[in-house]
Amino acid sequence: MQENKGLDKSQIISFAVLCLVLFGFMFYFQNNQQEEEKLKAEQQKTEQAKNPVKPTPAADINPNVTPNAIQVSNLANNELKLEFSSLGGQVSKVELLKYKAYDHKTDKADLPLNLITKNNSSYGFQFKDKSGKTVNTKDLVFSPVVNGNAVTLTANYNGATIQFIYTINNNPKAELKDQYTLDFKVRTQGLSNVTSDNKADFIWDYQVRNLEKGRAQEQTHSEFVYAFNNYKDYDYDGRTDMTEEKETLNWIGVKQQFFSSVIESKTGFTNSKGNQEGIEEGEYLKKLNFEGFVAMNGGEFNQDFTWYFMPLDLKLLNSYEGKNFDEILPLGWSFIGGMNRYFFMWLYSVIAGWGISAGWVIFLMTIIVKLILSPIMYKQHKLSAMMKVIRPEIDEANAKFKDADPMKKQQATMEIYRKAGVNQMAGCLPALVQIPIFYALFRFFPNFIDLRGQGFWFAKDLTAYDDLIKLPFNIPFLGDHLSVFAIACTIVILIYTVMTSGNMQQPQQEGMPNMKVIMYIFPITFLFFLNTSASGLSWYYFVSNAINILIILVIKYVILDEKKIHAQIQANKEKPKSEGKFQKKMREMMEKAQDAQKAQEQTKGKKK
Repeated sequence: MQENKGLDKSQIISFAVLCLVLFGFMFYFQNNQQEEEKLKAEQQKTEQAKNPVKPTPAADINPNVTPNAIQVSNLANNELKLEFSSLGGQVSKVELLKYKAYDHKTDKADLPLNLITKNNSSYGFQFKDKSGKTVNTKDLVFSPVVNGNAVTLTANYNGATIQFIYTINNNPKAELKDQYTLDFKVRTQGLSNVTSDNKADFIWDYQVRNLEKGRAQEQTHSEFVYAFNNYKDYDYDGRTDMTEEKETLNWIGVKQQFFSSVIESKTGFTNSKGNQEGIEEGEYLKKLNFEGFVAMNGGEFNQDFTWYFMPLDLKLLNSYEGKNFDEILPLGWSFIGGMNRYFFMWLYSVIAGWGISAGWVIFLMTIIVKLILSPIMYKQHKLSAMMKVIRPEIDEANAKFKDADPMKKQQATMEIYRKAGVNQMAGCLPALVQIPIFYALFRFFPNFIDLRGQGFWFAKDLTAYDDLIKLPFNIPFLGDHLSVFAIACTIVILIYTVMTSGNMQQPQQEGMPNMKVIMYIFPITFLFFLNTSASGLSWYYFVSNAINILIILVIKYVILDEKKIHAQIQANKEKPKSEGKFQKKMREMMEKAQDAQKAQEQTKGKKK
């Protein structure tokens, strides 16, 4: 029996393309923000060691105010529990009642989920009085009055009255979207006697609290989000600086992995700018600062705003018609996002409606996706079998033209493919089809709030990594744990790689890379990516690759018959074959290159 030493070119192309693209995706998503903030990391570490990030004590905002002078007012409904401070008239606490935050001490999600607490958020409107002194409302002391579902906070400055009026919908029958909404009105009287400014500067300082298990993942998903152009356009910014000097922002928000705090201005924010920096460790993930101007009319400041403190649930976000809030959920661009919105989320909801656990929902989703892709996979494995049958002829051609012009060797190989009826490029299709699916799922699992807190076996949360194996030390890119799902997925990918690379051809020319080695390195590298990613993603790819192995075995031993394939190839050779456009173009290019090489050799001979 002749030993098969090589792998067909289409498989090499398929795996090379897939590996290169997936390597690119992996390093891009895993290290994008790490590289971006690499230069600042050491400085931040030094500064944080000297001055650890702590919430600013309320009295420190205005040293003339004693803690006893600060009053607190409360409003609540079915979804939100709010607290207001008389210092600055600000929202000082926001608790989402239906959700819990992760406790790193107990390794459980059993803490109250507070988006705002301990002065991690501070905002106010800044202007100058006629003497040139800068005044910020967050430094003023307000007097609160609670009346039903509203609290009115009133402050006086040099004879001018400033009122902040907050109203919450506490009707238990109100729509869900209204219960995550807080109306915020600013009213002044006599302010025109104090200032000549025609605009106020809204300044918002926010420190993102760590609410989820995967710190690095949540930090990556924490950033500025905003809409402009009359709510039609949306953008986000995870960089160090954010500048929108030409646009009028309809709303500005701070997005976390599953929750967001957003303030909307009915007239918009102009000349907006902001900055953000990561925090290495502790209770907070990032520091964000925003500044934008809001119009004043005749020296008076009468404006309407709305605060939204909401979970990033797609159905809820879509219910805010005309706000463009659904864009806050990072499901991917173009058809990638459409695949998540209209297929994966829909499919999950349908299967979850059967009353089974989230892990088994993902299992069934994987099977359904594989069934949809099965015709493509069948064609890929059939092509692989055909390439295996004609491998002896290719090896014979390579040996025959071993010392000949490489162009002649390539032409001989292409002629074998053409006569056998094998389309080399068909092997790339399965790899190309699976790339957008991989990217869509990369976005789906860590951002789908229905999976948040859903456990499966040893994974307590399928949107975060499982850390059943905890290490006493930290390994670069791996962290201080090993994910069992990630390890299992890596092992299955290795088995699949061994099965599909059995005929991998060794490099015949010196300096050429060994494709077998590259393909074995890829699964190991994949472990570093999956170890800190959502365990739901690892579970999906474990099931997916296990099914791939079963499909290969079934196709090889049950469906495909190499003898029949060999007979089909021989029959194809007898039939007159017309060249395809691709094959014709490749042949013409090779002939031109060969003619040019001959002409060059003849010219050199004449000169000699």
